[in-house]
Amino acid sequence: MIVSASRRTDIPAFFMPWLVGRLREGFALVRNPYNPHRVSRIPLTPDVLDAMVLWTKNPLPMLPHLDALRDVPYYIQFTLTPYGRDIERNLPDKTALLDGFSELSRQIGPERLVWRYDPLLFNAKWTPDVHLAAFARMAERLSGCTDTSTVSILDHYRRMEKACAPLGLHTPVPEVLSELLARMAEVAAQHGMRLTTCAEDPALLPPGVFPARCIDPVRLEKLVGVPLSLPRDANQRPACGCARSVDIGCYNTCSNGCLYCYANWSDASIQRQRARYDPDSPLLCGQLTDEDIVTEGAFSSDKLLQTSLFD
Repeated sequence: MIVSASRRTDIPAFFMPWLVGRLREGFALVRNPYNPHRVSRIPLTPDVLDAMVLWTKNPLPMLPHLDALRDVPYYIQFTLTPYGRDIERNLPDKTALLDGFSELSRQIGPERLVWRYDPLLFNAKWTPDVHLAAFARMAERLSGCTDTSTVSILDHYRRMEKACAPLGLHTPVPEVLSELLARMAEVAAQHGMRLTTCAEDPALLPPGVFPARCIDPVRLEKLVGVPLSLPRDANQRPACGCARSVDIGCYNTCSNGCLYCYANWSDASIQRQRARYDPDSPLLCGQLTDEDIVTEGAFSSDKLLQTSLFD
């Protein structure tokens, strides 16, 4: 089993004590986001948990906890963009985050870090040329710290329309997007990176740009050291190439404050949920109630062999 932690919230930034406690106790409880009184018990023991993929925009609070992850194969999807606090309202200074990326790479290795320049949003300020220049500056700074950069074009979800309306966003025509991706791929290659795109139309991709698999079977097998049986995740968007995983996060709990976020409904809902956070609870935010029904799914290891592929 591969655990995703998490597409729904930023666990490394806000909830690392909870994650460390869950790994120590060997399980987590996760509410069904569409039927919240249905709760799944997710085993996190070594016989079932093969690896984790962590998602974050701010891993600085994670750094003191790295030792607690030493027995779990994992890699990190690290989203780092050039946007300011008018768009990503509560993130630390980007220089500090660039330094944090370098420090993480030094401690865990560049093969366990994926740089996400994500999403690409466009308006009068953020033109394709401005994005290319910003990407080049950041790629130079991160040279040697990762082997992959992933980009994606902003998807317009209904719940983010009001927050993003003042930004005056638009989407360039496909020819402009394809040219931008081609030039970004050239820059990435100059700094030892492969450029991939997340859930984009393959027809848009110029030579040298590849479809991403953010839950990546190849990267995971290298980390785990044995073959894994990882079918595509049928619960993701049709263009998504990710392998199957189990997400242990919770919506409406991330305080990064990004205007384009699909995982939060409102600041008020985030405050309500965050007020219920207890690092010792098996649930990320909240406690079990008498109305909750806890079920244990048929989770198992995805390992095919117990001998190393890479010796």
